[in-house]
Amino acid sequence: MIVFETILGMLAVGVLILGLARRGHLPYPVLLALAGVGIAFAPFHVEFHLEPDLVLALFVAPVLLDAAYDTSLRDLKRNWGAVLSLALVAVGLTTAAAAFVVHWIVPGIPWAAAIAIGAIVAPPDAVATTTVLQDVRLPHRVSVILRNEALLNDASTLLIYRLALAAVASGGGIGTEVIAPAFLLSLVGSVVAGLALAWIVGGITRRIEDAPSSIIFQFVSTFGVWVVSERLGMSPILTIVAYGMTLARLPAAYQSARLRIPSFAVWDTAVVVLNVLAFLIIGLELGAVIASAPDGELGRWAVVGAAVLATVIAVRLGWTLAAALWSRRQLKLNGAADLDGGGAPDWRTGLVIGWAGTRGIVTVATALALPGDFPERGMLLFCAFAVTLGTLVIQGPTLRPLVRVLRLKDDGPVAREVRIARVALAEAGLAAVRDDGAPGMAALRDELDYERRVAADADDGDGRPTPPEKALRAGVLTVRRQRLLELRRDGTIGDDAFHVLEEEIDLADLATATRT
Repeated sequence: MIVFETILGMLAVGVLILGLARRGHLPYPVLLALAGVGIAFAPFHVEFHLEPDLVLALFVAPVLLDAAYDTSLRDLKRNWGAVLSLALVAVGLTTAAAAFVVHWIVPGIPWAAAIAIGAIVAPPDAVATTTVLQDVRLPHRVSVILRNEALLNDASTLLIYRLALAAVASGGGIGTEVIAPAFLLSLVGSVVAGLALAWIVGGITRRIEDAPSSIIFQFVSTFGVWVVSERLGMSPILTIVAYGMTLARLPAAYQSARLRIPSFAVWDTAVVVLNVLAFLIIGLELGAVIASAPDGELGRWAVVGAAVLATVIAVRLGWTLAAALWSRRQLKLNGAADLDGGGAPDWRTGLVIGWAGTRGIVTVATALALPGDFPERGMLLFCAFAVTLGTLVIQGPTLRPLVRVLRLKDDGPVAREVRIARVALAEAGLAAVRDDGAPGMAALRDELDYERRVAADADDGDGRPTPPEKALRAGVLTVRRQRLLELRRDGTIGDDAFHVLEEEIDLADLATATRT
């Protein structure tokens, strides 16, 4: 019962934190990290521990799938050089530098264990980055790079992390004769498995017609893909990424609006819940570790945590600034004005990309997944949380002021593309409407023609039409909803009739709201 009560308490704290984050216009992971600190140093202690294998599957699989599902392949292709330089080179340099710092301060720690903590703190987190950036208007190319990097660097660092754990478990290092086959199997086998599983799951998904079954199957299949990949000796991280990106583009798996809308709402909620649980669980784990730490040990951990935090921030900033300046120089040498899909990089974009490297749930989850007998586990757990907290508290709230000072603005490619697509969709609709005098046909043609003209004539924005009757429709729906509530309250209709009409009004309300 204590586990159930603890989870309820953590979720209640999460609701409070989300409310405070909205009121204070702060990224909610920042407050979650601070809440984790409060729990870690609280005078009480609650025994709560998850199995390492369960931690990665529970916290990482859904978050990776959610990020992979929303990834734009077109934008990824246009910016593959910048994304790979961050996901591979920057992450590799950060891992190596953090491992060196840990081993330098604590010479007794095995190199494999030091590399493991380097891999844990290296990757910026997709959820934390997106949350921090949601109210920041960045150039489109910068936003694309950050979103795609946060997805792909998880795959690269978690592969290093798993190899480091294997090296520690074997009592020594792992040679190239082991790493090379493992890397090839993870890279090729995992991608092929992700593609194949997406086709299988997509074929099943289209046969499910009710929302609860569809949503449950999505979670079952997500965790199932992770488990199958792990059982086959492949990388579940790469498999999930390939699976999610493929599933999002399969025509056979495309859902109706009736299934898609509740599905997106549930997944958004699930990602928030996982963040809440991960940050607060690591607070509980840290509380037990801190309470049992010998005298003077906490000070040593703080030194290591501060040194690693400074290292990961400095290495990322150094790389992004150098890469931006080098890319700009190459463009000038080639006589190009800008890159495909975005403006030319400069030191300002390099600074923003470097400063946007906040850590989050992936770092927390991989730290929690360290085995109980891992060398210096307490120090590494403390160090990982210190880096997560430091990047969220230092970089998260200061990113928006930095963007304003640097005067970086959104160049609006998404709005332009929406205008183009809106005209094309309206024309397709007009072509499908036959002028046969059917009731309502003329009104529908007028509405589509109005939408096409507004989008075609728009100079900026996304060309969304705002019909004069929109406000009137919204007001009528409000009155109708109030009257429906009165009819149920006075007993004129029962709940069954009420819910039928409530759903109709809700759908009409949703349609009206999307045209603001």
